[in-house]
Amino acid sequence: MTADHDTQDLKIKGSRNRQAWLDSPCIDEKTKQNILQMTDENAIAEAFGQELAFGTGGMRGVMGPGSNRMNPYTVRKVILGVAQWLKNKGSEALARGAAIAYDTRHHSEDFARHTAVTLAEKGVRVYLFDRPTPTPVLSFAIRYLGCETGVILTASHNTKEYNGMKIYNDGGCQLPPAEAAPLLDEVEAIPLFSPQPEENFDSLVAEGRIKLLGEEFRHLYTDTVLGHSLLDDAAAKEKLSVVYTPLNGAGNLYVREALAKSGFPQVATVPEQEAPDGDFPTVIQPNPEDTQALALAIDLAEKRKAHLVVGTDPDSDRMGTAVSHQGVFRNITGNQIGVLLADYILSRKKELGLLPAKGVLINTIVSSTLGEVIARAYGLDVIKTLTGFKYIGEQMILLRNAEGAGDKGEFVFGYEESNGYLIGDFSRDKDAIGAALLFCEAAAWWLQKGLTMVGRLEEIYRIYGYFLDHLDNFVFPGIEGMAKMERLMGLFRRTGASALPQVREVEDYLLGINGIPSDNVLRFMLEDNSWIAARPSGTEPKLKIYYSVCAEDKEKAGLRLEELREAVRRLVEEDA
Repeated sequence: MTADHDTQDLKIKGSRNRQAWLDSPCIDEKTKQNILQMTDENAIAEAFGQELAFGTGGMRGVMGPGSNRMNPYTVRKVILGVAQWLKNKGSEALARGAAIAYDTRHHSEDFARHTAVTLAEKGVRVYLFDRPTPTPVLSFAIRYLGCETGVILTASHNTKEYNGMKIYNDGGCQLPPAEAAPLLDEVEAIPLFSPQPEENFDSLVAEGRIKLLGEEFRHLYTDTVLGHSLLDDAAAKEKLSVVYTPLNGAGNLYVREALAKSGFPQVATVPEQEAPDGDFPTVIQPNPEDTQALALAIDLAEKRKAHLVVGTDPDSDRMGTAVSHQGVFRNITGNQIGVLLADYILSRKKELGLLPAKGVLINTIVSSTLGEVIARAYGLDVIKTLTGFKYIGEQMILLRNAEGAGDKGEFVFGYEESNGYLIGDFSRDKDAIGAALLFCEAAAWWLQKGLTMVGRLEEIYRIYGYFLDHLDNFVFPGIEGMAKMERLMGLFRRTGASALPQVREVEDYLLGINGIPSDNVLRFMLEDNSWIAARPSGTEPKLKIYYSVCAEDKEKAGLRLEELREAVRRLVEEDA
């Protein structure tokens, strides 16, 4: 069937399902009035033509009415599936229960309370954070409390229109595909139009069926992060000046507490971005990967003559930074942060005698090659995974379970190019709090040696070779965009090997490679050890093209990158 036929089918299905929502007695009148105001057939097809699916970050979508939107009905459908999934595991799983958290987005708290009530009414023991909480803290809490699962309501770094949820296993890891399969079967069996419960939240709390978690968990978590500190030089920390922005998200108190307890006295926070605000009014997208999101922090840092800027996203699982170098603030990419953290962690652990005899670094197939080059120089093994921290968390659990036999080694550091980092096994999801602490430590460590973090990065290139990484996002919104991305991936499969320069091997992860689960990712390995990868985003309407260039120096790498980008642009334009 052609993409045009698929689009028309979505429009027909969307119109039919829109009417079903209007006819259902389970849908409240306010929602029905909002639906009646929707008249554009493309918008109706997008909202009603399909159901939200789990991607690399769980279920995520624009808020509003419809089966392809985040709203109380789609949330309840999933959570009723979670309740049945837990019931299938037995009474012990129900007793171990679920930890629930939420970020600062619009409706996150409402969805979280609704989740708590739904699970508690189905006999699940519930622990609910009573304030916005970072994603890594939820992961930590699952294992600390001995829960069977966890749920966080967040859309991470997406724009303000989005919300979503991530669901975790008892190891504190987002559900990988094999574990998610039985849950998805239960979710699919739940009718969308199920009656909404009366909101008896207060009585469930009073009965102890929902237990609220407060700020004691913040102190517990930050103390745990501090246990992975690698620098106790108070004088070095006192010299470092930092500007921090939580981008109106949940990381504010956590990052500031971790830095203060560690002994960094010069930390200023961007006032306009400090308080929780689901509108994220000062940025287009609350993503610390984006230099524009750090603009206010950089302005403040320039006024304070600070050494670096650190930013975290709304659920504080991503960390971004900009560094003052030769009087100008320079953005540090996600790959470069990963490289700098790996360099600092491994060198300091070796110096302190803390590097395990059989250490392991875990990153993804689209992360910079330089990180694994450094890891192997320190004698570490490297595990590569698909994009998405759930795969890194899954490998961490496998390592921990194999520790008794000593076969696989000990986790040291994990990261992905999209600004996700993990400095220890206390969480099984990316953690901007620990990353912020150790990046500030690294900056202080190198500052006392006369280097900025940019200066240290240049030293790393001189030691290991020059690596240049880049990401191009081709944005294709709406149902037509989905069809276009499918066509483009097909085009890359058919002609990429001949259309791209000097391809020596094609890795098609749909076929399964090196034990990595099947996924819609292509990687073109080039003759000069550079590579290009293509994958549709699991959470946004984007075709993501990754480049990793290996060259003698910066100039040659830049020329090679432009050659590769131009070749990709020509392929994309073939489908124009």
